[in-house]
Amino acid sequence: MKKIQLFIAIVTLILCSVPTEAAKKVHTIGDSTMANYDESATATRGWCQYLQQFLTGIEVNNRGKAGASSKSFYRETAFWTSVKKQMSPGDYVIIQFSHNDEKNSGMDGDELKAYYNSIGDAASASAIDYRGTNPSTTYKEYLRKYVSETREAGCIPILVAPVCRMYFSGNAIRRNGRHDLGDNFSRLTDTSILTGQKVNESDHSMDYTYQMNEVAKEMNVPFIDLTTSTANLYLSYGDTDCHKILSDGDGSTHLNATGAALIARQFVQICREAGIFTEYANLTSDLNVSPATADLGEGYKGQNLSKEFIVTGFDLTPSEGILTITTDGKSKVSIDLQNWGDQASIKYNGGTIIGRFTISLQLEDIGLNSSVITIKTGDKEKNISLSATAIELGDGTEVSAYWRLENDDKCVTSGPVSAIPESWHSMILQRYANPNANTIWPDETGFEATRKTQRNLIEGEVWPEGEIDEVSTRYIEFGIKAMPETTLKIDEISYYMCGCGGNGMCVHVYYSTEDDFSNPTLIYSKEKMPANNMLDGKITPVITLEGGKSLRLRFYPWYNTSATGKTICLSDIKFHGWAVTNTDSSSLGKIDTDITTSETAYYSLQGFKVNNPDSGLYIVKKIYSDGSVNIFKMVF
Repeated sequence: MKKIQLFIAIVTLILCSVPTEAAKKVHTIGDSTMANYDESATATRGWCQYLQQFLTGIEVNNRGKAGASSKSFYRETAFWTSVKKQMSPGDYVIIQFSHNDEKNSGMDGDELKAYYNSIGDAASASAIDYRGTNPSTTYKEYLRKYVSETREAGCIPILVAPVCRMYFSGNAIRRNGRHDLGDNFSRLTDTSILTGQKVNESDHSMDYTYQMNEVAKEMNVPFIDLTTSTANLYLSYGDTDCHKILSDGDGSTHLNATGAALIARQFVQICREAGIFTEYANLTSDLNVSPATADLGEGYKGQNLSKEFIVTGFDLTPSEGILTITTDGKSKVSIDLQNWGDQASIKYNGGTIIGRFTISLQLEDIGLNSSVITIKTGDKEKNISLSATAIELGDGTEVSAYWRLENDDKCVTSGPVSAIPESWHSMILQRYANPNANTIWPDETGFEATRKTQRNLIEGEVWPEGEIDEVSTRYIEFGIKAMPETTLKIDEISYYMCGCGGNGMCVHVYYSTEDDFSNPTLIYSKEKMPANNMLDGKITPVITLEGGKSLRLRFYPWYNTSATGKTICLSDIKFHGWAVTNTDSSSLGKIDTDITTSETAYYSLQGFKVNNPDSGLYIVKKIYSDGSVNIFKMVF
């Protein structure tokens, strides 16, 4: 008996000592044409958002970031540094940059800023977008950094040329649409800036795609020319249909769901032909639905949660037909986000379907709610399952942090929560004023048109020409922090916002539960906001913050053309939720009360008062409306 037990123990020890191979991942780094987007916030989609649909047996970790260049993604620690922490030996890293590297007409932003400072032109220096790189120099330097550091991590780099822009010229795509600025660029010399420069098409010095391929050859890295393949794809549709069918409807750079899914499939097909991802490629002609199942996470009883699905099929028989999406009655389906029912249909022809539909699930019962959806055309059928968990609203002590922003940036808090003071990054506070005597507020506010709001300007007051996306270093931030020994359940983030001075103000709004904002969730996207028309940005998330953790809200504004003095107006920023005590509430003074905070003050460990605490350890003094005081330490 003892021998048998010894044998079992030895076998168990051997089995436990054998390392299990972790599932491989594909990490994708790049710009907005790759990024993930919330389907409830915008029509824009990134092609890597749908990459998982065409790869099986390997996980896609899409870290594409709107507004990123090869330089900014590398230098801003929330991005490349955080991606490297997620990488394991054997993983793949897809590297696609160029769209935002083309800032400053092909000149490097740091070099251009240094030039203006050298001639004493501080105003021009401050207006420079540092993200820009030169295709033949700094762009290649950053690509080399990504390749080298990917290999140092034991991972496999793949250089991917950026998707083409829909810049048609007759039956061709212009050079700048193919990321070659050779027809019109600027050059920085030791003594001046030369604008309107041009080189022959055989001169590739200003061609980002060409220069990426040069790095690939130099460092023996796989190169996927997505620029050329997407240019050919766009040309096959023609100018009008390309914009109508593949574009997000706002300009010639970003994609909708159809365009993004089509390019994701095209990418995998090119990779397979090049001997990459051959064991993972999923390019069957059968119906494919992405995601195949969907867990919508937590929501509140009575809340509607929704999810967008992409369905693709190739070489279908018959070549023309109708695809039907049918629910089991527990959910609703829509093609256009306006008409909802138990069934919807999509027509297709040419044996190909690339379509999208949205399923909405109302949480009727506490606990698990689920639904089954059937997708069918001809003799092909797919079933997908949808699930979500309903929780009760209002468990614990109510908390809120509220910035009225009518006369100052003071925050009023109630309950056990600490406010992170408002901060401006490459933005400045102009003043508090009514945006316009004719300001339109949503009816439910009851606010008068003359109600003041906080008006904010870009540093230097001049919005640059040619911005089509956010700038990662330009934003306004608000935040809250959970008190020690508590758990916060956040059920509301809300605000009002508009542009003033014109209809060209654009914005992305995100929240993040990381101090370095490395896990942003896009909750609002608006191009060309109607001037003086206050927009309601309320959402009802389910966010859990453990003691000491923060929740940050950021507004990233840009203007759709060069303009001076245009402002973004903010009002009534609010976080709301419920706090639960993790330990004896006596250690927290006011954890079990719902009285309001009348004053919050921050002090250094040496006892000096700090108006805007940054990172570090502080002593926090909270004075409550009943006259009681609570003092504790907090790390920012």
